[in-house]
Amino acid sequence: MVDDAFASKENPKKAKDKKKKNKKKKGGSSKKKMTAEQTLAFKAVTEWVYLDQQSSPPSVSSASACVVDDFGVQKTMGRGGEKVIFDLHSHSKCSDGFLFPSKLVERAHGNGVKVLALTDHDTMAGIPEAMEAAQRFGIKIIPGVEISCIYSPRNTEAEEPVHILAYYSSCGPANSEDLEKLLANIRDGRYLRAKDMILKLNKLNLPLKWEHVARIAGKGVAPGRVHVAQAMVEAGHVENLKQAFAKYLYDGGPAYSRGSEPLAEEAVQLICQTGGLAVLAHPWALKNPVAVIRRLKDAGLHGLEVYRSDGKLAVYSDLADVYDLLKLGGSDFHGRVRNSESELGSVNLPVLALHEFLKVARPIWCSAIRNILEKYAEEPSDANLERITRYGRTKILKGISPSSYGTSLIDRCLSLWLTNEERQNSEFDAIKLKLSQISINQGELQSS
Repeated sequence: MVDDAFASKENPKKAKDKKKKNKKKKGGSSKKKMTAEQTLAFKAVTEWVYLDQQSSPPSVSSASACVVDDFGVQKTMGRGGEKVIFDLHSHSKCSDGFLFPSKLVERAHGNGVKVLALTDHDTMAGIPEAMEAAQRFGIKIIPGVEISCIYSPRNTEAEEPVHILAYYSSCGPANSEDLEKLLANIRDGRYLRAKDMILKLNKLNLPLKWEHVARIAGKGVAPGRVHVAQAMVEAGHVENLKQAFAKYLYDGGPAYSRGSEPLAEEAVQLICQTGGLAVLAHPWALKNPVAVIRRLKDAGLHGLEVYRSDGKLAVYSDLADVYDLLKLGGSDFHGRVRNSESELGSVNLPVLALHEFLKVARPIWCSAIRNILEKYAEEPSDANLERITRYGRTKILKGISPSSYGTSLIDRCLSLWLTNEERQNSEFDAIKLKLSQISINQGELQSS
């Protein structure tokens, strides 16, 4: 020991180099160049990410110079050595988040996120604001929603809540009225559920008023458990949100109440019917994940969350393999103050997982966009136009002249989401021909 210390004193540089070398051996995963498969996946993913931007995506040669870790997560991707980060699970103030959609997008941009799915609970009301903000920051928004459901087993096991993420194209759901009817019913149930939770808390000698919870939720926002929990904190009944859930609001807790959630398999089927991708959220929170996944796979489930900010959960990755499901993940960011939740962009999704996601999603989205455009071509009403432009009205209609409105509309709409190759087919050509017969006056265009 004395000799070692003395040697370190005599040769500080040598000792420091040795220490760094040992530290490198102990810690972290190794970095290596991308494989041919990862390079091709990188090219496909970045081409889609930058579809609606003026400059071209990174070249294949720059992709091959990138490195990945042992899990296949890209370490330096995109332009100027940036990573191409997807965050497929986030919330805004339109449900139980704490940031307005525009501020959520701004924060995502600050964290280097290139593709953000806004997945508020049981509402897509924040998507237009998020889309508009995304134009300023060069981010791609995937319109999404997290649907509150119930898994009801066929045996004696107890029911349990399940959340299903739905991912849609830039035009949103096809047959959107069907989805909105389901979501509106869930939101209505949230009001009754919140009032029931307040009633139970009052019986537990923890007085709360409905007006307090409604004020926290905000105008037009269906209140959730987090809003009740925040009211409990402000009333001094608990120290923080975590304590409110742990003592009173957890599933089956003394102040817990159910709403009017649909069966999980019905929600999955509806997502599939409306041109979306259905993904099971946070399966690690389920009591019986295998039974739930098996049932939902039969209903059309496309994937499940496997990746978190602390890495990949092997048991759920294995389940995804068994049931041939996509392996995805996201931060589930809410923007809570003084909370240890994952930050936007903190979940590292491997480039191969992103590629598989887009390989499954894009044909589904392509079909949904075609369905929406066909409806407008058959019946060019204001309502059908709104279905096309509701999430990107300014960007889609900007610069379109009335004389070429029909043809330009489809070109502009498709170029935001589909490659040239995907757009070159007879079905889209037939729609374009029908749309070329449609005219729109300058006043209507400007008012859009």
